[in-house]
Amino acid sequence: MPESVKLLGLGVAVPGHVIHQAEAAALAESLFSDRIRGFSHLVPVFSNSGIRRRYSVRPLSWFLDQHGWADRMQAYSEGARALFADAATRAINQAGLEPADIDTIVTISSTGFATPSIEALVAHEMGFRADIQRVPVFGLGCAGGVSGLGIAARLAAGRPGTKVLMVAIELCSLAFRLDEPSNVSVVASALFGDGAAACVLSADEGGVAAVESTGEHLFPDTVDLMGWRVDDHGQGIILAQSLPHFVGSQVGPAIAGILARNGIELADIDRFVCHPGGAKVLDAVESSLSLGQGTLNDEREVLAAYGNMSSPTVLFVLDRAVRAGLPERSAMLALGPGFTASCVTLRKAA
Repeated sequence: MPESVKLLGLGVAVPGHVIHQAEAAALAESLFSDRIRGFSHLVPVFSNSGIRRRYSVRPLSWFLDQHGWADRMQAYSEGARALFADAATRAINQAGLEPADIDTIVTISSTGFATPSIEALVAHEMGFRADIQRVPVFGLGCAGGVSGLGIAARLAAGRPGTKVLMVAIELCSLAFRLDEPSNVSVVASALFGDGAAACVLSADEGGVAAVESTGEHLFPDTVDLMGWRVDDHGQGIILAQSLPHFVGSQVGPAIAGILARNGIELADIDRFVCHPGGAKVLDAVESSLSLGQGTLNDEREVLAAYGNMSSPTVLFVLDRAVRAGLPERSAMLALGPGFTASCVTLRKAA
C-alpha cells in the first residue's frame, strides 16, 4: 500500500442466544423429516459439520413460526445495532481511542437491510461525530470480512492520520425458511450463525499489524455457486454442492495470482488466516494451497464455537491469531458470492 496502514484495534461480538448443534438437529428433524424425501440421509450434516454451537439474535423457538420481511428486518435492525455497538466499542477501546476519534465507518453486511444504514442508527448513542463519513457495503457475503478490511485500509491510506472503523455484521439465522423444505435449507440450518467483528485502521504508528497488500479474484461464470435468492418471504440461500471441489481446484492459483500482483509468493506466507466456511471447504483450502492437514485448526476451532457467521468469521480467526502472536507475514483469505476470492496480507507490527 502507498502508505503503511496499521491495524490498531480488533473486537468481536455475538448475540445472547446459544444454539447447540444437537438442538438445531432436533429442530430440523421436527420441521423437515416428513417434508423432505430421504431426510435421514441429511442428518449426518449436523454431526459432520464440525460445529458444536452457534449464536442467534432470536431464541430457537422464534424459528418455529413463519416470518416475512417485516419480522426478519425488525430482528435484523435490533440485532445488528446491538452487535455493531458491542464489536465497535471493543475495537475502539483496544485501539486506545474514543468514538469521536473515528473519521470513517465502513459497514459490511449481506443478511439484512436498514435505511438509514446501521452505523447511522447507532451514531448518536455511540458518540460518533456529526462529520463522520459512512460507507455501507452490501452483497459481499462471506468474502466481506477480508474485502471490507481491504476497502477500509485503502481509505485509511488515502487520508493519512484519519481513523477508519470497519464493522462486519451478519445475522445469517434470520434467513432460515420454514416454507422451503429442501436439502440446501437443512445444510444451512446446520452451518450458519450470527455475529459481528470490528477493526480500527489508520496510516499511523503502532498497532498490532500492518496491512501490506489487498486483492481480489472474480471467477467467471460462477454466480450460481453461492449467494442469496430473494422472494416475497425473505432470502433463500444458494449453495452449490460442487463448492468444495471448486475451491480445491481453483482457489490456490487465484490466491497465488493475487499475491504475485503484489510481489509476493505463496512460499512467503508464514500463516494463512482463512474464513471457515465449513469443514469440507477448509479441507479444500488446505489442499488447494498445499498446506499440511490440520494447518487451519484455529479456523476449525472458530467454526466449532461459532459456526459460519459469514463475513465476520475470518476476523474471529484473526483475533485468535493476534492473541497467539502473528508471524512475520500472514495472509487473510475469504471466499464469497460472485464467486470471489479476497486476500489481504499483514506484516507483524514493528
